Amino acid sequence: MGPGEVLGMFSKYSGGDWQVVFVSQDGGPAKSFLGSRVMADHSFADCPELDVIVVPGGFGTRPESQNPKMVAFLEEQGKRAQFVTSVCTGAMLLHSAGFLEGRRATTHWGAIAELKGLGGDVTVVDDERWVQDGNVITAAGVSAGIDMSLYLVSLLKDAATAQRVQQMMEYYPKPPVFEAVKA
Repeated sequence: MGPGEVLGMFSKYSGGDWQVVFVSQDGGPAKSFLGSRVMADHSFADCPELDVIVVPGGFGTRPESQNPKMVAFLEEQGKRAQFVTSVCTGAMLLHSAGFLEGRRATTHWGAIAELKGLGGDVTVVDDERWVQDGNVITAAGVSAGIDMSLYLVSLLKDAATAQRVQQMMEYYPKPPVFEAVKA
């Protein structure tokens, strides 16, 4: 959801140069692990060529990384995309589609060992919020996905546009400081 907001805001200020679309296998709605529903704009069959791919994370990535239709769709679209990206455990899907071979990548801290365990020639990084290796960018988790998406906007357009998107979202992370509760 975070990268969707960043890229959606970017598309609003791009003067029509960029458009965000959501894709599902059959073109129907997708439901997240936490219950949010996203309406798809396209199915795999009618999806136009994508310039940027953002693969979301979550618990659904494990079974989808074994879905031959999903993997084939990512492989085919990713060959022509300017950037192929993932948030959180979306890196598992990029691994299945072959995009992490010979590259550095990251994922959610709770899935680092799992990504390492998938094998192949991928260097799994556990101390960076997002990792760019060529045209593949992987982000650790939700807030890292927002940060990665703002960085992506700077690559697609420029730093001033990324700063404007950040300002419009009023995204200036200042996490609260939690005090220990005394019993």
